[in-house]
Amino acid sequence: MEVLASSSASSTYPLFTLDNPNKPFSFTFNPIIISQVHPWKSFPGKKIEARLLCRILCKRTNLEHSGSWRSSTNAICKHKFVFHALCRLDKNFTSQSGLFAIRHGHLLRSWNTSSHQKVISHSQKIREHFSVVFVRLVAAMLLVTSASVALSNTRSWALSEENLLFLEAWRTIDRAYIDKTFNGQSWFRYREDALRNEPMNNREETYMAIRKMLATLNDPFTRFLEPEKFKSLRSGTQGALTGVGLSIGYPTESEGSRTGLVVISATPGGPANQAGISSGDIILEIDNASTESVGIYEAAERLQGPEGSSVELTVQTGPEIKHLTLTRAKISLNPVKSRLCEVPGSEKNYPKIGYIKLTSFNQKASAAVKEAIDTLRSNNVNAFVLDLRDNSGGLFPEGIETAKIWLDKGVIVYICDNRGVRDIYDTDGSSAIAASEPLAVLVNKGTASASEILAGALKDNKRAVLFGEPTYGKGKIQSVFQLSDGSGLAVTVARYETPGHNDINKVGVIPDHPLPNSFPKDDDGFCGCLQDPASACYVNNVQLFKR
Repeated sequence: MEVLASSSASSTYPLFTLDNPNKPFSFTFNPIIISQVHPWKSFPGKKIEARLLCRILCKRTNLEHSGSWRSSTNAICKHKFVFHALCRLDKNFTSQSGLFAIRHGHLLRSWNTSSHQKVISHSQKIREHFSVVFVRLVAAMLLVTSASVALSNTRSWALSEENLLFLEAWRTIDRAYIDKTFNGQSWFRYREDALRNEPMNNREETYMAIRKMLATLNDPFTRFLEPEKFKSLRSGTQGALTGVGLSIGYPTESEGSRTGLVVISATPGGPANQAGISSGDIILEIDNASTESVGIYEAAERLQGPEGSSVELTVQTGPEIKHLTLTRAKISLNPVKSRLCEVPGSEKNYPKIGYIKLTSFNQKASAAVKEAIDTLRSNNVNAFVLDLRDNSGGLFPEGIETAKIWLDKGVIVYICDNRGVRDIYDTDGSSAIAASEPLAVLVNKGTASASEILAGALKDNKRAVLFGEPTYGKGKIQSVFQLSDGSGLAVTVARYETPGHNDINKVGVIPDHPLPNSFPKDDDGFCGCLQDPASACYVNNVQLFKR
Protein backbone atom coordinates (compact mmCIF):
# COMPACT_ATOMS: atom_id res chain seq x y z
CA MET A 1 0.00 0.00 0.00
CA GLU A 2 1.15 3.54 -0.69
CA VAL A 3 -0.03 6.69 1.03
CA LEU A 4 0.05 9.98 -0.86
CA ALA A 5 -0.31 13.09 1.30
CA SER A 6 -0.81 16.49 -0.26
CA SER A 7 -2.52 19.80 0.40
CA SER A 8 -4.14 22.25 -1.96
CA ALA A 9 -3.54 25.99 -1.83
CA SER A 10 -7.20 26.62 -2.52
CA SER A 11 -8.50 24.38 0.27
CA THR A 12 -8.44 24.93 3.99
CA TYR A 13 -8.07 21.23 4.73
CA PRO A 14 -5.48 18.69 3.67
CA LEU A 15 -6.51 16.17 1.04
CA PHE A 16 -5.67 12.49 1.61
CA THR A 17 -5.61 9.92 -1.15
CA LEU A 18 -4.86 6.27 -0.34
CA ASP A 19 -3.85 4.00 -3.16
CA ASN A 20 -3.23 0.30 -3.18
CA PRO A 21 -1.12 -0.72 -6.17
CA ASN A 22 -2.63 -4.23 -6.10
CA LYS A 23 -6.22 -3.12 -5.70
CA PRO A 24 -6.68 0.27 -7.27
CA PHE A 25 -9.00 2.57 -5.48
CA SER A 26 -8.89 6.07 -4.04
CA PHE A 27 -10.27 7.61 -0.94
CA THR A 28 -10.89 11.31 -0.59
CA PHE A 29 -11.32 12.57 2.90
CA ASN A 30 -11.96 16.08 4.21
CA PRO A 31 -10.97 16.18 7.91
CA ILE A 32 -12.96 18.03 10.51
CA ILE A 33 -11.20 20.66 12.65
CA ILE A 34 -11.55 19.95 16.35
CA SER A 35 -10.41 21.91 19.36
CA GLN A 36 -8.39 19.19 21.02
CA VAL A 37 -6.60 15.94 20.37
CA HIS A 38 -8.59 12.89 21.35
CA PRO A 39 -6.80 10.04 23.06
CA TRP A 40 -5.93 6.93 21.14
CA LYS A 41 -8.43 4.10 21.16
CA SER A 42 -7.75 0.52 20.28
CA PHE A 43 -9.13 -0.57 16.95
CA PRO A 44 -8.54 -3.75 15.04
CA GLY A 45 -6.62 -3.62 11.83
CA LYS A 46 -3.53 -1.76 10.71
CA LYS A 47 -2.84 1.73 11.99
CA ILE A 48 -1.32 4.64 10.11
CA GLU A 49 -0.46 7.96 11.78
CA ALA A 50 -0.18 11.29 10.05
CA ARG A 51 1.32 14.29 11.81
CA LEU A 52 -0.19 17.34 10.16
CA LEU A 53 0.17 21.09 10.32
CA CYS A 54 -3.37 21.50 11.56
CA ARG A 55 -5.04 19.84 14.50
CA ILE A 56 -7.39 17.21 13.05
CA LEU A 57 -8.83 13.92 14.15
CA CYS A 58 -9.64 11.39 11.48
CA LYS A 59 -10.99 8.07 12.67
CA ARG A 60 -12.28 5.40 10.43
CA THR A 61 -13.12 1.91 11.72
CA ASN A 62 -16.16 1.02 9.65
CA LEU A 63 -15.75 2.01 6.06
CA GLU A 64 -19.39 1.32 5.35
CA HIS A 65 -20.85 4.26 7.33
CA SER A 66 -18.97 7.39 6.42
CA GLY A 67 -16.51 8.80 3.97
CA SER A 68 -16.55 8.62 0.24
CA TRP A 69 -15.19 5.57 -1.59
CA ARG A 70 -14.66 4.96 -5.24
CA SER A 71 -13.86 1.34 -5.97
CA SER A 72 -14.31 -1.31 -8.60
CA THR A 73 -15.12 -3.93 -5.97
CA ASN A 74 -16.87 -3.88 -2.58
CA ALA A 75 -14.37 -6.29 -1.10
CA ILE A 76 -11.91 -3.50 -0.65
CA CYS A 77 -14.21 -1.75 1.79
CA LYS A 78 -13.58 -4.40 4.40
CA HIS A 79 -10.23 -2.79 5.28
CA LYS A 80 -10.23 -0.56 8.36
CA PHE A 81 -8.03 2.51 8.76
CA VAL A 82 -7.43 5.03 11.52
CA PHE A 83 -6.12 8.58 11.03
CA HIS A 84 -5.18 10.55 14.10
CA ALA A 85 -3.64 14.06 14.26
CA LEU A 86 -0.79 14.47 16.74
CA CYS A 87 1.22 17.73 16.58
CA ARG A 88 2.61 20.49 14.30
CA LEU A 89 6.05 19.52 12.93
CA ASP A 90 7.13 21.85 10.11
CA LYS A 91 4.99 20.39 7.33
CA ASN A 92 6.20 16.84 8.07
CA PHE A 93 4.24 13.64 8.43
CA THR A 94 6.09 11.48 10.95
CA SER A 95 5.35 7.96 12.06
CA GLN A 96 5.19 7.47 15.80
CA SER A 97 7.61 4.58 15.50
CA GLY A 98 10.26 6.89 14.06
CA LEU A 99 10.80 4.67 11.02
CA PHE A 100 9.77 7.17 8.38
CA ALA A 101 9.02 10.85 7.78
CA ILE A 102 7.42 12.38 4.70
CA ARG A 103 6.52 15.82 3.38
CA HIS A 104 3.40 16.81 1.46
CA GLY A 105 3.48 15.22 -1.94
CA HIS A 106 6.06 12.51 -1.07
CA LEU A 107 5.27 8.80 -1.07
CA LEU A 108 5.39 6.62 2.04
CA ARG A 109 5.50 2.86 1.95
CA SER A 110 4.08 0.74 4.75
CA TRP A 111 5.20 -2.71 5.83
CA ASN A 112 3.27 -5.66 7.04
CA THR A 113 3.03 -6.23 10.75
CA SER A 114 5.79 -8.83 11.16
CA SER A 115 8.27 -6.86 9.09
CA HIS A 116 7.29 -3.78 11.02
CA GLN A 117 8.19 -5.43 14.32
CA LYS A 118 11.57 -6.53 12.96
CA VAL A 119 12.33 -3.05 11.72
CA ILE A 120 11.43 -1.62 15.12
CA SER A 121 13.76 -4.09 16.80
CA HIS A 122 16.63 -3.27 14.45
CA SER A 123 15.91 0.44 14.82
CA GLN A 124 16.16 0.23 18.59
CA LYS A 125 19.48 -1.60 18.33
CA ILE A 126 20.83 0.96 15.89
CA ARG A 127 19.77 3.82 18.15
CA GLU A 128 21.36 2.18 21.17
CA HIS A 129 24.60 1.59 19.24
CA PHE A 130 24.54 5.13 17.83
CA SER A 131 24.01 6.58 21.30
CA VAL A 132 27.10 4.80 22.62
CA VAL A 133 29.23 5.90 19.65
CA PHE A 134 27.93 9.47 19.88
CA VAL A 135 28.74 9.70 23.59
CA ARG A 136 32.24 8.39 22.99
CA LEU A 137 32.77 10.84 20.11
CA VAL A 138 31.62 13.82 22.18
CA ALA A 139 33.86 12.76 25.05
CA ALA A 140 36.86 12.48 22.70
CA MET A 141 36.17 15.92 21.22
CA LEU A 142 35.92 17.49 24.64
CA LEU A 143 39.19 15.84 25.65
CA VAL A 144 41.02 17.11 22.55
CA THR A 145 39.59 20.63 22.95
CA SER A 146 40.58 20.74 26.61
CA ALA A 147 44.10 19.59 25.77
CA SER A 148 44.43 22.23 23.02
CA VAL A 149 43.23 25.00 25.32
CA ALA A 150 45.59 23.82 28.01
CA LEU A 151 48.55 23.80 25.62
CA SER A 152 47.59 27.21 24.25
CA ASN A 153 47.30 28.68 27.70
CA THR A 154 50.60 27.12 28.70
CA ARG A 155 52.41 28.61 25.68
CA SER A 156 50.91 32.09 26.18
CA TRP A 157 51.73 31.99 29.86
CA ALA A 158 55.29 30.79 29.14
CA LEU A 159 56.21 33.60 26.71
CA SER A 160 59.06 35.63 28.15
CA GLU A 161 59.73 39.34 27.73
CA GLU A 162 62.35 38.47 25.10
CA ASN A 163 59.84 36.32 23.20
CA LEU A 164 57.35 39.17 23.22
CA LEU A 165 59.91 41.58 21.75
CA PHE A 166 60.69 39.08 19.00
CA LEU A 167 56.96 38.69 18.28
CA GLU A 168 56.59 42.48 18.12
CA ALA A 169 59.26 42.60 15.41
CA TRP A 170 57.66 39.64 13.61
CA ARG A 171 54.23 41.30 13.60
CA THR A 172 55.71 44.55 12.27
CA ILE A 173 57.15 42.72 9.26
CA ASP A 174 53.96 40.71 8.84
CA ARG A 175 51.85 43.87 8.60
CA ALA A 176 54.15 46.21 6.69
CA TYR A 177 56.52 44.28 4.43
CA ILE A 178 55.94 44.71 0.69
CA ASP A 179 56.42 41.06 -0.29
CA LYS A 180 53.58 39.04 1.20
CA THR A 181 55.30 35.80 0.18
CA PHE A 182 58.15 36.83 2.50
CA ASN A 183 60.74 35.69 -0.01
CA GLY A 184 58.87 32.44 -0.65
CA GLN A 185 58.55 31.15 2.91
CA SER A 186 55.80 30.47 5.42
CA TRP A 187 56.03 33.47 7.71
CA PHE A 188 53.83 31.88 10.39
CA ARG A 189 55.86 28.69 10.39
CA TYR A 190 59.05 30.71 10.75
CA ARG A 191 57.60 32.37 13.85
CA GLU A 192 56.76 29.04 15.44
CA ASP A 193 60.13 27.52 14.59
CA ALA A 194 62.02 30.56 15.89
CA LEU A 195 60.14 30.61 19.20
CA ARG A 196 60.86 26.93 19.61
CA ASN A 197 64.47 26.80 18.44
CA GLU A 198 66.13 30.24 18.65
CA PRO A 199 67.76 31.12 22.00
CA MET A 200 66.23 34.27 23.49
CA ASN A 201 67.52 34.26 27.03
CA ASN A 202 68.75 37.86 27.00
CA ARG A 203 68.39 41.01 24.91
CA GLU A 204 71.45 40.38 22.72
CA GLU A 205 70.22 36.90 21.80
CA THR A 206 66.80 38.36 20.96
CA TYR A 207 68.40 41.00 18.72
CA MET A 208 70.35 38.24 17.00
CA ALA A 209 67.14 36.26 16.44
CA ILE A 210 65.48 39.35 14.91
CA ARG A 211 68.46 39.94 12.59
CA LYS A 212 68.39 36.30 11.54
CA MET A 213 64.68 36.58 10.80
CA LEU A 214 65.18 39.68 8.62
CA ALA A 215 68.06 38.02 6.76
CA THR A 216 65.64 35.40 5.40
CA LEU A 217 63.91 38.18 3.42
CA ASN A 218 67.10 38.80 1.40
CA ASP A 219 66.37 42.55 1.38
CA PRO A 220 69.35 44.78 2.28
CA PHE A 221 67.06 47.76 2.93
CA THR A 222 64.99 45.97 5.60
CA ARG A 223 67.12 45.98 8.73
CA PHE A 224 67.18 46.03 12.51
CA LEU A 225 68.32 49.08 14.47
CA GLU A 226 69.52 48.87 18.06
CA PRO A 227 68.28 51.70 20.30
CA GLU A 228 71.37 53.88 19.75
CA LYS A 229 71.31 53.37 15.99
CA PHE A 230 67.59 54.07 15.86
CA LYS A 231 68.19 57.31 17.77
CA SER A 232 71.04 58.23 15.42
CA LEU A 233 68.87 57.62 12.37
CA ARG A 234 66.14 59.87 13.72
CA SER A 235 68.62 62.62 14.51
CA GLY A 236 69.96 62.36 10.96
CA THR A 237 66.54 63.07 9.47
CA GLN A 238 66.12 65.98 11.88
CA GLY A 239 69.16 67.84 10.61
CA ALA A 240 72.40 66.80 12.39
CA LEU A 241 74.81 63.87 12.11
CA THR A 242 78.36 63.09 13.19
CA GLY A 243 80.51 61.34 10.60
CA VAL A 244 82.42 62.03 7.38
CA GLY A 245 79.53 63.26 5.25
CA LEU A 246 79.14 60.33 2.83
CA SER A 247 76.01 58.75 1.37
CA ILE A 248 76.78 55.26 0.06
CA GLY A 249 74.99 52.54 -1.86
CA TYR A 250 75.48 49.29 -3.72
CA PRO A 251 77.04 49.25 -7.21
CA THR A 252 74.35 49.32 -9.89
CA GLU A 253 74.09 46.92 -12.81
CA SER A 254 75.58 49.55 -15.12
CA GLU A 255 78.71 49.50 -12.96
CA GLY A 256 79.26 45.81 -13.63
CA SER A 257 80.67 43.44 -11.02
CA ARG A 258 82.64 46.04 -9.11
CA THR A 259 83.26 45.08 -5.50
CA GLY A 260 82.89 47.46 -2.58
CA LEU A 261 80.36 50.21 -1.95
CA VAL A 262 79.71 53.13 -4.26
CA VAL A 263 79.66 56.75 -3.10
CA ILE A 264 76.28 58.26 -3.95
CA SER A 265 77.12 61.73 -2.68
CA ALA A 266 79.53 63.64 -0.45
CA THR A 267 78.08 66.41 1.69
CA PRO A 268 79.47 69.78 0.53
CA GLY A 269 82.02 71.00 3.07
CA GLY A 270 82.15 67.68 4.93
CA PRO A 271 85.35 65.71 5.66
CA ALA A 272 84.90 63.36 2.68
CA ASN A 273 84.16 66.20 0.29
CA GLN A 274 87.21 68.12 1.46
CA ALA A 275 89.35 64.99 0.92
CA GLY A 276 88.27 64.84 -2.73
CA ILE A 277 85.81 61.94 -2.53
CA SER A 278 82.95 62.35 -5.03
CA SER A 279 80.00 60.51 -6.55
CA GLY A 280 80.93 57.26 -8.25
CA ASP A 281 84.02 56.54 -6.17
CA ILE A 282 84.24 53.05 -4.66
CA ILE A 283 84.98 52.47 -0.97
CA LEU A 284 87.04 49.30 -0.81
CA GLU A 285 87.95 49.27 2.88
CA ILE A 286 86.90 50.95 6.12
CA ASP A 287 89.54 50.79 8.87
CA ASN A 288 91.38 48.09 6.89
CA ALA A 289 88.26 45.87 6.74
CA SER A 290 86.98 44.96 3.27
CA THR A 291 83.53 46.24 2.27
CA GLU A 292 82.98 43.46 -0.28
CA SER A 293 80.48 41.58 1.89
CA VAL A 294 79.39 44.48 4.11
CA GLY A 295 75.90 45.96 3.91
CA ILE A 296 75.44 49.67 3.35
CA TYR A 297 73.97 50.24 6.81
CA GLU A 298 76.73 48.41 8.60
CA ALA A 299 79.23 50.46 6.56
CA ALA A 300 77.40 53.68 7.45
CA GLU A 301 77.65 52.78 11.14
CA ARG A 302 81.41 52.28 10.78
CA LEU A 303 81.75 55.70 9.13
CA GLN A 304 79.90 57.42 11.96
CA GLY A 305 81.45 57.97 15.34
CA PRO A 306 82.37 60.54 17.98
CA GLU A 307 83.26 64.01 16.77
CA GLY A 308 87.04 64.36 16.38
CA SER A 309 87.73 60.62 16.01
CA SER A 310 89.36 59.32 12.83
CA VAL A 311 88.52 56.65 10.27
CA GLU A 312 90.73 55.19 7.53
CA LEU A 313 89.31 54.64 4.04
CA THR A 314 90.61 52.92 0.93
CA VAL A 315 88.91 54.58 -2.02
CA GLN A 316 89.07 53.85 -5.74
CA THR A 317 88.60 56.78 -8.13
CA GLY A 318 88.68 55.45 -11.66
CA PRO A 319 91.88 53.38 -11.91
CA GLU A 320 93.46 55.18 -8.96
CA ILE A 321 93.35 53.74 -5.42
CA LYS A 322 93.80 56.17 -2.50
CA HIS A 323 94.32 55.58 1.22
CA LEU A 324 92.75 58.39 3.25
CA THR A 325 92.42 59.23 6.92
CA LEU A 326 89.36 61.35 7.70
CA THR A 327 88.43 63.11 10.92
CA ARG A 328 84.77 62.79 11.85
CA ALA A 329 82.86 66.02 12.32
CA LYS A 330 79.36 67.16 13.08
CA ILE A 331 77.62 67.48 9.74
CA SER A 332 75.07 70.26 9.60
CA LEU A 333 72.39 69.06 7.23
CA ASN A 334 71.02 72.36 6.03
CA PRO A 335 69.34 70.93 2.95
CA VAL A 336 69.09 74.03 0.74
CA LYS A 337 71.42 76.56 -0.80
CA SER A 338 70.22 79.18 -3.25
CA ARG A 339 71.77 81.77 -5.55
CA LEU A 340 70.62 84.37 -8.07
CA CYS A 341 72.43 84.06 -11.40
CA GLU A 342 72.25 87.06 -13.71
CA VAL A 343 73.04 86.39 -17.37
CA PRO A 344 74.16 89.57 -19.18
CA GLY A 345 72.91 90.26 -22.69
CA SER A 346 69.85 88.07 -22.36
CA GLU A 347 67.21 90.56 -21.31
CA LYS A 348 64.58 88.77 -23.41
CA ASN A 349 65.63 85.23 -22.48
CA TYR A 350 65.62 84.58 -18.73
CA PRO A 351 68.20 87.19 -17.61
CA LYS A 352 67.67 86.26 -13.94
CA ILE A 353 67.76 82.61 -12.97
CA GLY A 354 67.15 81.35 -9.45
CA TYR A 355 69.45 78.44 -8.59
CA ILE A 356 68.36 76.12 -5.73
CA LYS A 357 70.52 73.21 -4.59
CA LEU A 358 68.63 70.63 -2.50
CA THR A 359 71.03 68.17 -0.85
CA SER A 360 68.69 65.97 1.25
CA PHE A 361 65.11 65.46 2.35
CA ASN A 362 65.13 65.92 6.10
CA GLN A 363 62.34 67.50 8.10
CA LYS A 364 63.36 70.99 6.96
CA ALA A 365 63.53 70.32 3.22
CA SER A 366 60.21 71.51 1.79
CA ALA A 367 60.05 74.55 4.09
CA ALA A 368 63.62 75.51 3.10
CA VAL A 369 62.75 75.22 -0.60
CA LYS A 370 59.74 77.52 -0.13
CA GLU A 371 61.89 80.02 1.70
CA ALA A 372 64.49 79.98 -1.10
CA ILE A 373 61.79 80.53 -3.74
CA ASP A 374 60.38 83.50 -1.85
CA THR A 375 63.87 85.03 -1.49
CA LEU A 376 64.65 84.61 -5.18
CA ARG A 377 61.23 85.93 -6.19
CA SER A 378 61.98 89.12 -4.34
CA ASN A 379 64.84 89.59 -6.85
CA ASN A 380 62.45 89.19 -9.79
CA VAL A 381 63.78 85.89 -11.15
CA ASN A 382 62.46 84.72 -14.53
CA ALA A 383 63.18 80.97 -14.15
CA PHE A 384 64.43 78.36 -11.68
CA VAL A 385 67.05 75.62 -11.69
CA LEU A 386 66.62 72.87 -9.09
CA ASP A 387 69.84 70.95 -8.52
CA LEU A 388 69.23 67.42 -7.18
CA ARG A 389 72.67 66.05 -7.96
CA ASP A 390 74.12 63.96 -5.13
CA ASN A 391 70.85 64.14 -3.22
CA SER A 392 70.55 60.62 -1.84
CA GLY A 393 66.98 61.07 -0.63
CA GLY A 394 65.60 61.02 2.89
CA LEU A 395 62.05 61.40 4.14
CA PHE A 396 59.43 60.30 1.63
CA PRO A 397 56.77 62.81 2.81
CA GLU A 398 59.21 65.68 2.29
CA GLY A 399 59.76 64.55 -1.28
CA ILE A 400 56.00 64.65 -1.85
CA GLU A 401 55.61 68.09 -0.26
CA THR A 402 58.47 69.49 -2.35
CA ALA A 403 56.83 68.20 -5.54
CA LYS A 404 53.60 69.98 -4.59
CA ILE A 405 55.48 73.29 -4.53
CA TRP A 406 56.17 73.05 -8.28
CA LEU A 407 53.00 71.35 -9.60
CA ASP A 408 49.59 72.93 -10.06
CA LYS A 409 47.96 69.50 -10.47
CA GLY A 410 48.72 65.90 -11.35
CA VAL A 411 49.99 62.59 -9.99
CA ILE A 412 53.26 62.71 -8.06
CA VAL A 413 53.89 59.00 -7.55
CA TYR A 414 52.15 55.63 -7.58
CA ILE A 415 52.78 53.41 -4.58
CA CYS A 416 52.75 49.74 -5.54
CA ASP A 417 53.08 46.35 -3.94
CA ASN A 418 53.27 42.88 -5.46
CA ARG A 419 49.59 43.11 -6.44
CA GLY A 420 49.92 46.43 -8.28
CA VAL A 421 49.06 50.05 -7.49
CA ARG A 422 47.74 50.41 -3.94
CA ASP A 423 47.93 54.17 -3.42
CA ILE A 424 48.30 57.39 -5.40
CA TYR A 425 49.90 60.63 -4.24
CA ASP A 426 48.77 63.60 -6.27
CA THR A 427 48.20 67.32 -5.90
CA ASP A 428 45.38 69.72 -6.67
CA GLY A 429 47.65 72.76 -6.76
CA SER A 430 46.67 74.13 -3.36
CA SER A 431 50.31 73.96 -2.15
CA ALA A 432 51.89 75.25 -5.36
CA ILE A 433 53.86 78.49 -5.16
CA ALA A 434 56.08 78.11 -8.25
CA ALA A 435 53.99 76.33 -10.87
CA SER A 436 54.39 78.76 -13.75
CA GLU A 437 58.05 79.80 -14.14
CA PRO A 438 60.32 77.74 -16.45
CA LEU A 439 62.12 75.03 -14.49
CA ALA A 440 65.20 72.89 -15.17
CA VAL A 441 66.26 70.01 -12.91
CA LEU A 442 69.84 68.70 -12.66
CA VAL A 443 70.37 65.01 -11.77
CA ASN A 444 73.19 62.48 -11.67
CA LYS A 445 73.85 58.96 -10.40
CA GLY A 446 73.96 60.37 -6.87
CA THR A 447 70.28 61.35 -7.18
CA ALA A 448 68.39 58.64 -5.32
CA SER A 449 65.20 57.64 -3.55
CA ALA A 450 63.01 60.64 -2.61
CA SER A 451 64.89 62.92 -5.00
CA GLU A 452 64.13 60.44 -7.81
CA ILE A 453 60.43 60.64 -6.91
CA LEU A 454 60.62 64.43 -7.23
CA ALA A 455 62.57 64.33 -10.51
CA GLY A 456 60.25 61.72 -12.03
CA ALA A 457 57.13 63.68 -11.05
CA LEU A 458 58.44 66.92 -12.58
CA LYS A 459 59.52 65.17 -15.78
CA ASP A 460 56.40 63.04 -16.41
CA ASN A 461 54.07 65.96 -15.69
CA LYS A 462 56.08 68.01 -18.22
CA ARG A 463 56.76 70.60 -15.57
CA ALA A 464 60.55 70.57 -15.93
CA VAL A 465 63.36 69.68 -18.32
CA LEU A 466 65.89 67.21 -16.85
CA PHE A 467 69.63 67.54 -17.45
CA GLY A 468 72.47 65.27 -16.42
CA GLU A 469 72.82 61.48 -16.27
CA PRO A 470 70.53 58.59 -15.23
CA THR A 471 69.76 58.62 -11.51
CA TYR A 472 70.73 55.92 -9.02
CA GLY A 473 67.60 53.77 -9.37
CA LYS A 474 66.35 53.12 -5.83
CA GLY A 475 62.69 52.44 -6.46
CA LYS A 476 61.83 51.07 -3.00
CA ILE A 477 60.32 52.89 -0.05
CA GLN A 478 61.21 52.13 3.58
CA SER A 479 59.35 53.08 6.71
CA VAL A 480 60.90 53.15 10.18
CA PHE A 481 59.07 51.50 13.09
CA GLN A 482 60.04 51.84 16.74
CA LEU A 483 59.82 48.79 18.98
CA SER A 484 58.86 48.87 22.64
CA ASP A 485 62.43 48.76 23.98
CA GLY A 486 63.63 51.73 21.91
CA SER A 487 65.09 49.69 19.06
CA GLY A 488 63.57 49.87 15.61
CA LEU A 489 63.03 48.35 12.19
CA ALA A 490 63.53 49.92 8.77
CA VAL A 491 61.13 48.01 6.54
CA THR A 492 60.61 48.05 2.78
CA VAL A 493 56.91 48.80 2.58
CA ALA A 494 56.40 49.56 -1.11
CA ARG A 495 57.91 50.25 -4.47
CA TYR A 496 56.97 53.24 -6.52
CA GLU A 497 56.30 54.18 -10.12
CA THR A 498 56.55 57.62 -11.66
CA PRO A 499 53.39 59.29 -13.02
CA GLY A 500 54.23 57.71 -16.39
CA HIS A 501 54.15 54.25 -14.69
CA ASN A 502 57.90 53.81 -14.99
CA ASP A 503 59.46 51.45 -12.45
CA ILE A 504 62.88 53.03 -11.91
CA ASN A 505 64.30 50.42 -9.54
CA LYS A 506 67.88 49.65 -10.67
CA VAL A 507 67.21 51.76 -13.79
CA GLY A 508 66.83 55.33 -12.59
CA VAL A 509 65.14 58.38 -14.08
CA ILE A 510 66.48 59.11 -17.57
CA PRO A 511 67.17 62.83 -18.18
CA ASP A 512 66.10 64.71 -21.31
CA HIS A 513 69.57 66.09 -22.06
CA PRO A 514 73.13 65.46 -20.86
CA LEU A 515 75.31 68.02 -19.11
CA PRO A 516 78.95 68.71 -20.03
CA ASN A 517 81.28 66.41 -18.06
CA SER A 518 82.97 69.43 -16.52
CA PHE A 519 79.74 70.99 -15.31
CA PRO A 520 80.39 72.14 -11.71
CA LYS A 521 78.32 71.18 -8.68
CA ASP A 522 78.63 74.36 -6.65
CA ASP A 523 76.50 77.46 -7.06
CA ASP A 524 79.36 79.76 -8.07
CA GLY A 525 80.53 77.36 -10.77
CA PHE A 526 76.97 76.95 -12.06
CA CYS A 527 76.52 80.67 -12.60
CA GLY A 528 79.90 80.87 -14.33
CA CYS A 529 78.87 78.21 -16.87
CA LEU A 530 75.81 80.27 -17.82
CA GLN A 531 77.68 83.55 -18.06
CA ASP A 532 80.81 82.58 -19.99
CA PRO A 533 80.25 81.23 -23.54
CA ALA A 534 83.95 80.38 -23.80
CA SER A 535 83.98 77.99 -20.83
CA ALA A 536 83.96 74.21 -21.38
CA CYS A 537 80.84 73.88 -19.25
CA TYR A 538 78.86 76.58 -21.03
CA VAL A 539 75.12 75.99 -21.33
CA ASN A 540 72.93 78.45 -23.18
CA ASN A 541 70.24 79.67 -20.84
CA VAL A 542 67.64 79.36 -23.60
CA GLN A 543 68.54 75.71 -24.21
CA LEU A 544 68.40 75.09 -20.48
CA PHE A 545 64.62 75.49 -20.46
CA LYS A 546 63.85 74.20 -23.97
CA ARG A 547 62.16 70.83 -24.30
